[in-house]
Amino acid sequence: MKKILISFFTLLSLVLFSEDGPMDGHHSHKMQMQGHSNTPVGLVGAAMHHHGFMFAIKQSYMNMDSNIYEGNDISSSEILSFKNPLSNTPYNLSVVPKKMNMKMTMLMGMYALSENFNLTGMATYSSKEMTLETFKPMMNRDFLGSFNTSSADLSSISFGGLILLKDVNGSKTHFNIAIDKSVGDSGVKGTALTPMGSYMDMTLPYAMQLGDKGTKIDLGVTNQKKINERLSWGNQLKRKFGLSDALWSFGDQLEFNTWLQYKQSKVISLSSRLKLVHQQKISGIDPSIIAPVQTANPDNYGGKEAHLAFGANFLVGHSKISFEFVLPISQEKNNLQMKAKNMLIIGYQNSF
Repeated sequence: MKKILISFFTLLSLVLFSEDGPMDGHHSHKMQMQGHSNTPVGLVGAAMHHHGFMFAIKQSYMNMDSNIYEGNDISSSEILSFKNPLSNTPYNLSVVPKKMNMKMTMLMGMYALSENFNLTGMATYSSKEMTLETFKPMMNRDFLGSFNTSSADLSSISFGGLILLKDVNGSKTHFNIAIDKSVGDSGVKGTALTPMGSYMDMTLPYAMQLGDKGTKIDLGVTNQKKINERLSWGNQLKRKFGLSDALWSFGDQLEFNTWLQYKQSKVISLSSRLKLVHQQKISGIDPSIIAPVQTANPDNYGGKEAHLAFGANFLVGHSKISFEFVLPISQEKNNLQMKAKNMLIIGYQNSF
């Protein structure tokens, strides 16, 4: 918590006590209009489009390395002492995930029916790679070798809208709603090194699946407030929950973002963002996912996380180029899970 407060108050003090004077009235009005659309790239549905059509593409890269148990670091040898909850053969966990890289490409479109209502659409393509290590099931638990699994495809599509609720004295509030359909393969198979030393084709654990085939609704409220000519403050609360489930589904999620956006110049803005996420564990179970690895257990998903992000936006005419670097500051994940390291988000947006 100290790191969060220090980071935000440092940015706030730098802005509030900047030596640059206020801009003239014309520029002030222009920056006020831009300030509501010039949000951190890692946010979805944080700003409304006021005229015509907006297209955006975002690319994110996320890395995970090593493991934690109930928020604390844990070694591979300790993981091997955990009972295998899915089978007695082997009795203990015998495969340990070591690294995971995830890439996600989001294509987004927004059309302003009016200044008070926007239609939105988004398609997400996901790519995942994981490195794991396999150990003998008994005795000294000797290391047998490592192997890789991967999956990639279109994972979800969504349609929704943004509805303006209030626009008074530099403060804007709008309502977010979207229906999200999982279209990715929920039965991806791969080749794994078993504790018996042989390779076998099997259904990969949930973390490597590209979707759960469920339908979810995403509801939220976003507010942005202009503090002065250069600084704005935003908050977004979103809740995603299932409308229909298939055999299994990823857990419902509650997410809160708060951010500061600082206008360095007419075309450059800097941001600092705090992201809090609480996600439920996986509901349901796929009986074909039975590998002796932690990611095959539905209970080893979800939890509470906090992330701190720093980003920048560069405006070029009607276009915007953005990036954001995200670092985890707290990971109170449920039970045994991989540890998140960092995320990089790059985006391009154009208005027509």
